[in-house]
Parts: sequence; C-alpha cells; structure tokens
Amino acid sequence: MRFCSDRRGVAAVEFALIVPLLLVMYFITMEASQAIETSKKVGRVASMVADLVTQQPMVVRADLEDIMRIGSSTLRPYNRSAPDIIVTAIQVTKDTPPKALVAWSWKMVNGAYSADAVKDSITTVPATLKVADTFLIRVETNLKYRPIITWSADGANRLGLTTAFNNITMDETYYLRPRRSLTIPCTGC
Repeated sequence: MRFCSDRRGVAAVEFALIVPLLLVMYFITMEASQAIETSKKVGRVASMVADLVTQQPMVVRADLEDIMRIGSSTLRPYNRSAPDIIVTAIQVTKDTPPKALVAWSWKMVNGAYSADAVKDSITTVPATLKVADTFLIRVETNLKYRPIITWSADGANRLGLTTAFNNITMDETYYLRPRRSLTIPCTGC
C-alpha cells in the first residue's frame, strides 16, 4: 500500500521519458537550421562567382579557378562535401528566334578543374534572358548535403541514417551580363 502511494520517483521517471524526445527535437531543429544556412550559402556561391566573373573584361583559366576557389571557401565552416561549380559563357545569336550558344565553359567538380560544355553547342537559357546579340554568364552550383547525423568516424553506415539522408542536393543557377565589356573571352578555357 505504501508503495502505490509513494510519489518521490515520479519526477525522475517523467524526466527519463521526456528527455529523449526533447533531445531528438533539439538535434532536428539544429540540423534543419544548419541545412537552411548551407542552402543560402550555396546560392551565395553562385551569385558571388557570377558577380566576380562579370566584372572582368576578359579571363584566363587560372582566374576562373581562383574565383571558383573563393566561391568554394564561402561554404566554410561547412566542409562535409565540396560544391560543384560550373561557369558557362553564353552568346545569344542574332538569329530569329535567337539561339543560345556556349562561348566557353569551365567547371570545378570534387576540387578538380576541367572544361564542361563544348564551344558552340546549343544550351538553354530562360526565355526572358534570350535577347538577340547579348552575352550571359551562367553559374551553376551544386552541393550534395550531408547532415551531421549521418557522420561516423570510420565512414560506415549507422542506423540507416546515411541511406535515408544521402540524396539531399542543394543547387542554384545564376545568370548575369558582363559589366565592363560586351563579351568576356576566356583564354585557355
């Protein structure tokens, strides 16, 4: 009878039942805010790289690689995966209807640099930007986001979380026109 009426341990039992739920909610909230901030940074990378390229009257491959490194460093301290950055110069022809042709293209994928789209190949641009006899710079950024809950010291799959969260992709595409010249030629691209 005394055992049923004893209430001294009720708070400890309630605490033990509620704490796991509160911790899960805390970590989900923390991870969601980190993902939102990283997504914003991916957009900033595209914007900043496009802005830096369009300020140049001409570029060389080394300039593009330096600009891409600067863009990639914007994601610090998030460094679980590296962004892919593709810079494409697009010449819109005088034809009716105008065609969007690749003038040059350079990319950074997994920290390695190489050419991307073939010169004079047809590419797509939004209809509002397809103005005859104009030049555009398109920057595409892509990041395979890895939430912190999927990490393990040895890289092994834990609790199935890696499988559940390994397809989160954040990307952004940004278009700008040259600022100091009509076109931006690239040497070595």
